[in-house]
Amino acid sequence: MRQFLKQTFASTIGSMIGLCLFLGLSVGGLVLILLITVSDSKKSQGVQDKSVLVFDLSTQVKDSKSPANLAQAFSAEKQENIPLRRVLESINEATKDDRIVAMLLDGRKVSTPNGYATIEEVRTALEKFKAAGKKIIAYDVTLSEQEYYLASLADQVIINPMGMMELNGLSSKQMFFKGALEKYGVGVQVIRVGDYKSAVEPYIRSDISPANKEQTRVLLSDLWDKFLNHVADSRKLDPGKLQQLVDAKGYLEPQEAKQAGLIDQVGYYDQVVSKLRTLTQETKDTEETESFRQVDLGAYATQMIPSTEVSSTSNAGSKIAVIYAEGAIVDGSGSIETVGSDRFAEDFQKLRADDSVKAVVLRINSPGGSATASDVILREILLTKQKKPVIVSMGNIAASGGYWIAAGADEIFAEENTITGSIGVFGLLSNIQEIANANGITWDVVKTGKFADIDSNVRPKTEAELAIYQQSVDKTYGLFVNKIADYRHLPVAKVKEIAGGRVWSGKEAIKIGLVDRLGGLESAIAYAAKKANLSNSWQLEEYPQQNPFDTLILQQLFMAKIWESQAAKEPITAELLKIKQELSMLSAFNDPSGVYARLPFNFELD
Repeated sequence: MRQFLKQTFASTIGSMIGLCLFLGLSVGGLVLILLITVSDSKKSQGVQDKSVLVFDLSTQVKDSKSPANLAQAFSAEKQENIPLRRVLESINEATKDDRIVAMLLDGRKVSTPNGYATIEEVRTALEKFKAAGKKIIAYDVTLSEQEYYLASLADQVIINPMGMMELNGLSSKQMFFKGALEKYGVGVQVIRVGDYKSAVEPYIRSDISPANKEQTRVLLSDLWDKFLNHVADSRKLDPGKLQQLVDAKGYLEPQEAKQAGLIDQVGYYDQVVSKLRTLTQETKDTEETESFRQVDLGAYATQMIPSTEVSSTSNAGSKIAVIYAEGAIVDGSGSIETVGSDRFAEDFQKLRADDSVKAVVLRINSPGGSATASDVILREILLTKQKKPVIVSMGNIAASGGYWIAAGADEIFAEENTITGSIGVFGLLSNIQEIANANGITWDVVKTGKFADIDSNVRPKTEAELAIYQQSVDKTYGLFVNKIADYRHLPVAKVKEIAGGRVWSGKEAIKIGLVDRLGGLESAIAYAAKKANLSNSWQLEEYPQQNPFDTLILQQLFMAKIWESQAAKEPITAELLKIKQELSMLSAFNDPSGVYARLPFNFELD
């Protein structure tokens, strides 16, 4: 059983993944070379007096640092990906910086949607910026809901006359492979615990199950209510009337959005520039009329915030470590996009042994994955908290295995629109008997025991074999429930009520005892400092630390990330990339026991 799923999906759909990766790599490499060729752009200059901080809304805000790419290595231009803490620190620094007089939320470029919990933290920082008396102006062409969640608090929201405003609510679109697997003769058998554990549904159904629809509807309602209330409050509107507009329109023309009080002006970017030039007190005689005195948020972060360590004081003897668990949880070392149990165990062992580290903040942005790997990480957390506080900060999603590793912390922070819970486990067993037989391939076996070939992926499992797998899944689920009951100080019966694989918003999770406090990463760090009695004397250190630059270059050469961001502009290619992503996620199926605590692979909000 230990080797089964390591081999199964590699043999059944590996060719499909390979084809998609080939396309991604070939085009991605070409785009990479082109980007390097044009990388001799202008250097960013120092911050001038009366400048505008420009926040490009196409920037992807991630928890941890993205690996460096060659284009960034040879360019001083702003980064396309910025860690959340640097965004928050930059806005907080600009709030106090007398040279910064305003902020522009620039939505002219095609954006990659950030999660609502991430946006919530950025929005909180922008509220403080605005409360300090500094102006915020938002400009966009096609204003998405994610962008508007930030833009709605601006002093002025302006849309291009040829643009559009999206206001149609949230939806969760799920992708299903059952028909394709049947067509090509790939059999799938499932073992799971929990009616709400829907991660297996794409392989055994052609639509969303009633239980999954129920939990998704409740979750979306929680997130959407948060959106409506915040937007209505910022724009001085009634939430009920705003919902009526959502149901009646969906998409609004710029003039309609203005009449509804959602935006302030319909205009062009040059008109925005004129407004900003007034704020920066520039004149046509002294400055170029097509621009204004500005500094990009990424460049501002580079100049104003130390790149690897943020100090509260000069006392280097006390540290708070922030360790980022971002991506699927896998057995082994993992990769830059996954949470490898061995790598995280080593990091926690180092932090535990380092007397200068007084507290640890674990930032989780993970849908879960391997149950075994999750428990390895949890064990290290429990050992670490015997010596120093361990505080969890949940990002956009910290569910299933992501919640497994969170449960043992001293305190858990989440935003109201964090997705969490999903306490349940499953096993997914595939076989290629039908497709092989249809092409003239057969197998025979000689064995010395009834279950000697239980790991085989060339035939379906027998009822007796399925019972063995079910026993393993039931055992893992029982451990999951008992651990949560123990570490969260909840009755087992209560945990079973809220488990069953059901997902919860942070708003509901705090009511049922899965979360302790509402707040973002900064709140968790501040609490960790207080818990460790550090006052204001500490430094912050982030993990995992970046790989050497030469290694990053080699990694980047074999990744198609740049192509993926470009291809997002092409609807058909974007959909193909989603399928590629769905299939590539199966590489995270490496639990030694074949049991998983994970959310649906394609759980996304639109």
